[in-house]
Amino acid sequence: MNQAVALLTGPAHQRVLYAVNDQAAVRGLRAGLSVQAAQALAPDCSLVEFDPVAVERDRQLLAAWAYGFSSQVSLMFADAVVLEVSRSLALFGPWPDFERRLRTELNDLGFRHRVVAAPNPWAARALARVHDGFAVGVPQLKHALGCLPVEVVGFADEIALAFARMGLRRLAQVMALPRETIARRFPPAVLDHIDALCGRSLPLPFYQPPAIFSRYLEFDHEIELNTGLLFPLRRLTGDLAAFVSSRDGGVQRFKVVFEHDHAVATTLEVGLLAPERDAMRLLDVMRHRLEHATLNGPVRAIRLLAEDLPSFVPPSADLFEQRAQGALTFDQLRERLRARLGDKAVHGLATDLDHRPERAWRTQRPRNESPASLADARPAWLLEHPIPLRAKANVLFGPERVESGWWDGEDIRRDYYIVETEQGQVAWVYAEPGEVGPFMLHGFFA
Repeated sequence: MNQAVALLTGPAHQRVLYAVNDQAAVRGLRAGLSVQAAQALAPDCSLVEFDPVAVERDRQLLAAWAYGFSSQVSLMFADAVVLEVSRSLALFGPWPDFERRLRTELNDLGFRHRVVAAPNPWAARALARVHDGFAVGVPQLKHALGCLPVEVVGFADEIALAFARMGLRRLAQVMALPRETIARRFPPAVLDHIDALCGRSLPLPFYQPPAIFSRYLEFDHEIELNTGLLFPLRRLTGDLAAFVSSRDGGVQRFKVVFEHDHAVATTLEVGLLAPERDAMRLLDVMRHRLEHATLNGPVRAIRLLAEDLPSFVPPSADLFEQRAQGALTFDQLRERLRARLGDKAVHGLATDLDHRPERAWRTQRPRNESPASLADARPAWLLEHPIPLRAKANVLFGPERVESGWWDGEDIRRDYYIVETEQGQVAWVYAEPGEVGPFMLHGFFA
């Protein structure tokens, strides 16, 4: 971006600049300058309203994305997202490869950034204000910090100004002062901050990802054509994919709400056959659904809400993959057909335990692993004696009537079901003929 841009803040009668980009700074603009002075210095500078809500929303997204690389992510600093990466290097490779991956994904998310690695978060944040692509270890940390100007290391503005008036331009000069002198002339927070920069600090509060994903985009003008919505939808599905990947999960159902100025909002619900987290596949499904949707009017804003975020199991592939590059997988083909033809137009087939030919098969909702494949299965672990099933369960297959043993006096007559418990176990249970519960637990599938 070669254009000068500044963010505005403050009441309507006293607008000032909140922040400026590099091009605006070269023209003499700086934070705190009035709008009138800024327009006199750079008449062609673009002035944009600062939106703290949007900034916090982006910070939460970045934290969720960083959570995919480390469980120790903090948003304590207003101008930085910090994460502990020493344990992540064993998984993501040495720092140059890891840094390259971070930059690639940040670019895909649309964020300009600086990346710095240091032994503690306070030092990394201070160094990132001056450097980009800089990595420093413990032996070199003191020298690297000492070269920093005092105004960028995190001191309050009045503290940094006081140091400058004393002729202390670099942090090394401040660190060379006796601690008693600093403690006598400055508040205790100054020494605490120097200690934090050197690594003697308290733990940071860590980020915890939310249980649902919600993202909102508002436009400056109404968008009338559905094709004009693809670009913002690409951003939203990309953010969703980054969010669920950070949780090591996927998304199976989500809702897209299109808001209009003069009509009731249009809600488009999207359901997938299996959990997914690939941004391009999510966008492809969304695009086909949008082609057949009728919106209530021109779109002013879009909200994407995902509450069904189950665990994600990557699809298995053959060792010697023969599929041509760019060809659709079977799962992708099913999703595309459902998006184009509707959810009820695509279904699976399953065998049924009935000797009548016209009743020996039935339709079912497609799944990654069809329950019909379990029809003739028996559990690997059979209990010595059946016991009542206490947990809540979802029926995957059944009933299968088992009626036998009349010849030896120990005859049974049971309806067996294959169920999935709330703990994720696949169990073999039975009930009295014609009844769907209560169940007796007889075994577990491996």
